[in-house]
Amino acid sequence: MKRPIDQNIKDFCSEVGAAGPVAVEGGKTRWNLNGFPSENTRFIKAPKGILSAKPEEMTVTVLTGTPVSELHKELQTLGQRTCLPDRGGTVGGALAVGENDLSVLGKGRIRDSVLQLRYVSADGQIISSGAPVVKNVSGFNLHKLMVGSLGTLGLFAEVTLRTNPIPPISKWFTAASKHPQNVFDIVYKPAAILWDGETTWVQLEGHQRDVEQQVQKLLTIGNYEEVEGAPGLPRCRWSISPTEASKITREETGNFVASIGVGIVWADKPQSTKEVDPTVRRITNSLKSEFDPTGRLNPGRYV
Repeated sequence: MKRPIDQNIKDFCSEVGAAGPVAVEGGKTRWNLNGFPSENTRFIKAPKGILSAKPEEMTVTVLTGTPVSELHKELQTLGQRTCLPDRGGTVGGALAVGENDLSVLGKGRIRDSVLQLRYVSADGQIISSGAPVVKNVSGFNLHKLMVGSLGTLGLFAEVTLRTNPIPPISKWFTAASKHPQNVFDIVYKPAAILWDGETTWVQLEGHQRDVEQQVQKLLTIGNYEEVEGAPGLPRCRWSISPTEASKITREETGNFVASIGVGIVWADKPQSTKEVDPTVRRITNSLKSEFDPTGRLNPGRYV
């Protein structure tokens, strides 16, 4: 049965309206990403609140103006978590940016966790995509397209996310290592593998016995010791092929921390700008034209 639309979403839709440049303002943790909103843009806030949490079904439905920290605090009482990065922003902001958590190997990717999304279109209509169930094989995956769109295709109002249980044990280990790919090859489902060219950090999660078994595997390839947490990350974020993450050098990046098996690198130097393939640009422009013909959604930003 189709779930009724919350009144807060209807009010948000009315605030968006059907004309004039508009953008949603969240926690501003990635406010300068891919351009700045135009000067005449009207800024609004998305509604807040957790509508339902179903740990037995491993789903949560939340209004997108809710801070990620508040969502995680509530889910923690149920022994659950999401894969959203908790960096001070809102649920909608995390979806709009599409930047995965540091422990993406363990928590999963944001795009894969979105089961249903309700957003307000450029013509001021409430649109729903997906279904609030884990096993969903019907319809178009518009909700996955929306992840990472920076609010240029629709303004998010409500989302149903896949959750997963908080593991009993979560620990970080580190050792000097020139070959981080060895960890990826030998350890069963690490939550994260980070490498700075000389040192490797590994996050292991699960039950006590399982973690202990994986630690024994780590010790066969290095003198790994438990540490408090992940290393500090440089300010510039690179996106590269996962197969290239273990081959990167400081001559290219300055100091860096690479996420092995993921393809994300944090570096001192910004990544050089690559020319966008003309076909990709045509597809991007075509999508923007279809979803937002007048260019009123988050003007000034380009995905």
